[in-house]
Amino acid sequence: MKVGAKHYRSIWYDDAEQVVKVIDQRWLPHEFRVVDLKSRDDFAVAIRDMWVRGAPLIGATAAFGVAEEMKRDPSDASLAETWDVLHATRPTAINLRWALNEMRDILWELPEVDRANAAHKRALEISDEDVECNRQIGLHGLEIIKKIAATKKPGEAVNILTHCNAGWLATVDWGTATSPMYHAVEAGIPVHIWVDETRPRNQGAQLTAWEIDSHGVSHNLIVDNAGGHLMQHGDVDLVIVGTDRTTSHGDVCNKIGTYLKALAAKDNGIPFYVALPSPTIDWTIKDGVAEIPIEERDGDEVTKVWGKLEDGTVNHVQISPDGTTGGNPAFDVTPARLVTGLITERGVCAASRDGLAALFPERVLD
Repeated sequence: MKVGAKHYRSIWYDDAEQVVKVIDQRWLPHEFRVVDLKSRDDFAVAIRDMWVRGAPLIGATAAFGVAEEMKRDPSDASLAETWDVLHATRPTAINLRWALNEMRDILWELPEVDRANAAHKRALEISDEDVECNRQIGLHGLEIIKKIAATKKPGEAVNILTHCNAGWLATVDWGTATSPMYHAVEAGIPVHIWVDETRPRNQGAQLTAWEIDSHGVSHNLIVDNAGGHLMQHGDVDLVIVGTDRTTSHGDVCNKIGTYLKALAAKDNGIPFYVALPSPTIDWTIKDGVAEIPIEERDGDEVTKVWGKLEDGTVNHVQISPDGTTGGNPAFDVTPARLVTGLITERGVCAASRDGLAALFPERVLD
């Protein structure tokens, strides 16, 4: 996607400088900063402290982290330790484990002398594969938007509600939930996006609103609790969200508050879709509520907000009494029964074991 007139991915390898670069998302939308990641600790901090975030981007970042560490020390001990260090940064997003396993399984069988080049090559491939997955998700999701536009909203904008940031900033490019929206705009279909602020870190307000505004997409920023009201009054035609982990039976783990949107959509008869590349599917588990670990983040994210002050500086502001501590579960699980369909790179399927098996028959599902 473009920032100004220049195309950016959210992570890339700069061949001229021979360094991995990322957009430091903590400063958006007020400042656009690009930073270098060089050491294993750099990559771990970038993932843990959310310089980068979003399941697909976390996976790509971890892959590059392994590749850079293999340049420094390609030993078995270093490979195992790097897996452990990076895996510990974020417990919920399955793409992190998937990417680390991809790298480890390839490298483990190679002589140490060959590992650095092989790791770099695979990290680049993982990055490119994510871009193509998300492009395909956009094309499949576009068909859903086209159908609504033709049958229910001819000549009018299709109103889409989204939650958190499942945009190109959460992936390497295109985004998951936003990819159908961008494809709709390019196809000349008018859309209007309701952007949830997504407390407590406000990824909707700070990231989704910034990137779709940069792309010229009509939108309004709304408070998290406004979604149900808009649905009741017919102002939402479709909900599309992303996911950090989806079970083999179609339960969806996403940013906290997604479950409430799904409940409101179900009550109002509004289709609720989840966009995801297949590495976000955890084929080893069935029950998302019982089996997916939910990350508990620092309570300061709840008791403070990050934004631009009147003097133009960017800083945290406390919004709670001094003695109040914050509880901060970062994700929730939406049961498959509330999901209209899953939009993957291979097509759209029911959020169920059979639906996923039809698109991914090579997977062994019990």
